[in-house]
Amino acid sequence: MVVAAPDWKHGAATGVVIAATSSGSGKTTIATGLIAALAKRMQVAPFKVGPDYIDPGYHGMAAGRRGRNLDTVMCGRELVQGLYAHGSSGLDIAVVEGVMGLFDGRITANPTHTEALAEGSTAEVAALLGLPVVLVVDVRGTSQSVGAIVRGFATAEDSVRIAGVILNKVGTSRHAEVCRQAVEAQGVPVLGAIPRVDHAEVPSRHLGLVTSGELAQAREAIDAMAQMVEQYVDIDAVVQLARRPHVEAMWEPGAAAVTQRPVIAMTGGPAFSFTYAEHVEMLQAMGAQVVDFDPLHEDLPACAALIIPGGFPEEHCAALASRTALREQVRAAIEAGMPVHAECAGLLWLLDSLGDHEMLGVIGTSAAMGRRLTLGYREAVALSDSLLFRAGERVMGHEFHHTQLESQSVPGFAPAWGWRLWDGKAAQEGFVRAHVHASYLHVHPAAIPEAMRRFVQAAADFHARTAAKV
Repeated sequence: MVVAAPDWKHGAATGVVIAATSSGSGKTTIATGLIAALAKRMQVAPFKVGPDYIDPGYHGMAAGRRGRNLDTVMCGRELVQGLYAHGSSGLDIAVVEGVMGLFDGRITANPTHTEALAEGSTAEVAALLGLPVVLVVDVRGTSQSVGAIVRGFATAEDSVRIAGVILNKVGTSRHAEVCRQAVEAQGVPVLGAIPRVDHAEVPSRHLGLVTSGELAQAREAIDAMAQMVEQYVDIDAVVQLARRPHVEAMWEPGAAAVTQRPVIAMTGGPAFSFTYAEHVEMLQAMGAQVVDFDPLHEDLPACAALIIPGGFPEEHCAALASRTALREQVRAAIEAGMPVHAECAGLLWLLDSLGDHEMLGVIGTSAAMGRRLTLGYREAVALSDSLLFRAGERVMGHEFHHTQLESQSVPGFAPAWGWRLWDGKAAQEGFVRAHVHASYLHVHPAAIPEAMRRFVQAAADFHARTAAKV
């Protein structure tokens, strides 16, 4: 929900967007280092364009507060403005890391090119918020040509302002100077020139970067990123570039939907770390108490509902399978009718098995690692009534997984979602029964407030039923 907010105590923070010419240019390393360096001086609001969960984990460690997402595809343009205001209000500066190349966004089946900027692109978000862009350019293998590259990006769209450039992976000092001259000849200042270094980069895995919560050396890596930015980037110049955003309304998490204050348990830890900051905020605002627990080490807390978000269960199969007592606790609670919302990794944990390891056995099929990554936005329609959605309701979600199910049809469960594939064929996905909703599809909670209210109400109803039996 977006509400008018003429009397903000502080207002949305000034901000700057860190974009790149393409993926792999080093924008995550530079953005994270900049956030960490700025956090030593002021209060920083970190954001990531798109649905990604991993980069915001690093941003959050660097800033000392939760990283947040700005996704116009899943949330819509107006809501993104409100989410920026909500996430940055009262803070000093916001750093928004882009996605892919500056102008890269959602590719539709039948593009019309009626919009100047691709939906979900960094350029769209920068233009929507009116924030200046600092363009990261990987200059390996080029010198004077970098000027033409920057000129093309700077003149591609009038609503997107390239306010500065950071040259990344420069060779010698001579190489850096030639590139600097080529860029500044186009009227764009160079704010930094970073040499080719490896110690500040984060190792990767099959879904992208290693999550910040998993990486034992995460703090050291972030410190190295900060030191690199402090040494090679004019941070004061970046701060001077930051501007107030174009925002007229602030997003609010919602109003209380129940009075019982039901406890909702949310799995976390290394296996289930993919959550949006607004999820807990909405549940709490609507009347729930949210308790985190790590299934790798902790038992199921006393609760009236369970949320199992995405993450990396395939990296922790053996540990999850060894938690026999926890498996019995969760199965017993679900059999008693406790509401469950499971996304992606949560779906996998509910299956009979994942690879060679036993999972919870709630949904009678298994999954294994696939040969390719399933990735992309999905315009989905609910095929069945559930504790979250009503049949026919539509959402824009996102798939991001490397596992494949043995079967999409399981006795006792109805399909959760349907959508059209690129070839026009209909697809069905997910599993629904009275009090369980499990799916590969990630959705942003701020875009589905009614579903969040329904889940809190279901938790309150289950709490009332179980309390009456005591």
